[in-house]
Amino acid sequence: MHRLLLSFLLIIASCVVVSAQDITETEFRVAGNCGQCKTRIEKAVTIKGVKFARWNKSTKMLKVAFVTTAVTQDSLQRRIADVGHDTGTYKASNAVYETLPECCLYRDNTHTH
Repeated sequence: MHRLLLSFLLIIASCVVVSAQDITETEFRVAGNCGQCKTRIEKAVTIKGVKFARWNKSTKMLKVAFVTTAVTQDSLQRRIADVGHDTGTYKASNAVYETLPECCLYRDNTHTH
């Protein structure tokens, strides 16, 4: 009987520990073109507190799950812009964007002439 009670208490305690880490899963738009972009975008947000990050080349959407006590969606979007990719909130600086490989240049420059 005591073993059963102890097992029950351990299960309850482990559930409390798991729920103490609030995990948010979200999606947001990230500009890019190719496999190199995918690698760069996902690497930019592969940090402590991020559980997974997957960018879809076709939809241009990044799906990410993170611990809300360690990371924010805003901080993730800043990190992505810092490596040259525009998000819904932040635009990459021209200086960084222009260093991307030619296949990764996603901005439409036809209207600047």
